[in-house]
Amino acid sequence: MATEPSVINPAGLARRLVRDALLSEQQALAAHAEAVRKRMPFVQFLVEQKLLDSRSIAVAASQEFGVPLLDLRAMDSGDLPLGLVDEKLIRKHRVLPLHRRGNQLFLAISDPTNDRALQEVRFSTGLATFAVLVEEDQLATAIEQVMDVQDKTINDIKDADLDNVDVTSGEDDAPVVRYVNKILLDAIIASASDIHFEPYEKYFRIRFRQDGILREVANPPINIASRLVARLKVMSRMNIAERRVPQDGRIKLKLSRTRDIDFRVNTLPTLYGEKVVLRILDSTAATVGIDNLGMEPEQRQAFMEAIKKPYGMILVTGPTGSGKTVTLYSALNILNDAAINISTVEDPVEIQVPGINQVNMNQKTGLTFAAALRAFLRQDPDVVMVGEIRDLETAEIAVKAAQTGHLVLSTLHTNDAPQSLTRLANMGIPLFNIASSVLLIMAQRLARQLCTHCRKPVDLPHEVLLEEGFNEAEIAEGLTLYKSVGCEHCTDGYKGRVGLFQVIRVSEEMGRLIMAGGNSIQLADQADKEGYADLRRSGLRKVKAGLISLAELNRITKY
Repeated sequence: MATEPSVINPAGLARRLVRDALLSEQQALAAHAEAVRKRMPFVQFLVEQKLLDSRSIAVAASQEFGVPLLDLRAMDSGDLPLGLVDEKLIRKHRVLPLHRRGNQLFLAISDPTNDRALQEVRFSTGLATFAVLVEEDQLATAIEQVMDVQDKTINDIKDADLDNVDVTSGEDDAPVVRYVNKILLDAIIASASDIHFEPYEKYFRIRFRQDGILREVANPPINIASRLVARLKVMSRMNIAERRVPQDGRIKLKLSRTRDIDFRVNTLPTLYGEKVVLRILDSTAATVGIDNLGMEPEQRQAFMEAIKKPYGMILVTGPTGSGKTVTLYSALNILNDAAINISTVEDPVEIQVPGINQVNMNQKTGLTFAAALRAFLRQDPDVVMVGEIRDLETAEIAVKAAQTGHLVLSTLHTNDAPQSLTRLANMGIPLFNIASSVLLIMAQRLARQLCTHCRKPVDLPHEVLLEEGFNEAEIAEGLTLYKSVGCEHCTDGYKGRVGLFQVIRVSEEMGRLIMAGGNSIQLADQADKEGYADLRRSGLRKVKAGLISLAELNRITKY
């Protein structure tokens, strides 16, 4: 047989079919040219024109390229991760997502040479894509069945009159109601902290924040976006007719007799409709316990000694979502006793705890942090927690409370612990009052924890380890560092989060430095002299222990 010309499918499938005598050279050339002209996949053209049966093509392709051949009829369509790949890509490239394992996505495909399909799905999902060979007729049938089911669901949702649905009406069979409920439950199961419903000009997307990272989970039809938003507004008791200004609300979802999940809801008018963000408030987070936060033993000891003091101020700093509230409530749970009067003011209250007097800040009615603090001081408090010190008035009352026999816990938004002290000074608090009232300052971050099932050791050169912050002694001892991989037990190689902390007690020397007007750099140098690890050093300990990857540490800390 003559050698087939190179114009035949350069990846080799057509050549294999000719070599196996399934097609003649002329048939292969003509079929390939016609498939290109019609912009159809080569395998699809062969099957539709009945030039070959799909089984013969699949067996030849499997042998030629060493790709596993799967009987697609054995798969349950209900288990397919369809939400990961856009319907347009599925139809355009005739692929079907079969299974996700960590950051890997396995796709059913009838032509293993269709690299463009794998590349576009990889670009769209951000996942590594791998081909699993299936027969063309099975793939065509499966795609049509799956798309038909999705189309019916979409049509049901389009016909639902959401505006008249009441959250307590019991119409749980309404498609939009079921869809929203499923999203909320999926977020809880996925341990997400936030849900984002986002309208854009030509599409609508839903994202979960898991372990601090946003991930797209669904793309409902754009023409039902307003109904989904309206349903959320009804559930959170907002004004559904008001679409011009932001609104705040709350949803309570009862999971069982003993467990409720609260959602803090906020709407924001955007160019193409209202964006809705739900913060998931799980009261069980307050019972996580000091031992499980991730503090080093000496940090935990310093923190415990500070919260046992009868008066003074404890400040926790870090960006939004760094776990400050959970840390403070872990302390309040230890202090929560019938003999102690504890009051908190927050914006809003995120974790509800019996035995603690909790107040929601309300700017419209004049119930500010400062106003609540003044009221607390007239109610015989022992412990006061202020959600955040934002202004001079709140700072002055908090400092005064700390100096007059009360333990005050609060948060600030600064990059590290030493900057918290200079921030108070910049607000206008006298240096003497800062030095005499602040007991302990703590900065924290949350790092994604490596999955113990799939993490892999990684070797780094000696010079790189030094640059990253490890010292010669640590390197000489031998370091085993790990990288993320991804498996069925985790998300992209990570599962859960662990805290990184910088805990500094305000010593006499540091107090003198504060009163002398020392800046944050000088305070950081003094903390280093006294042996307090900064966030980077705290993170390196977690890397050394195999809890987090060096890449994750570099993501959340600066040199």
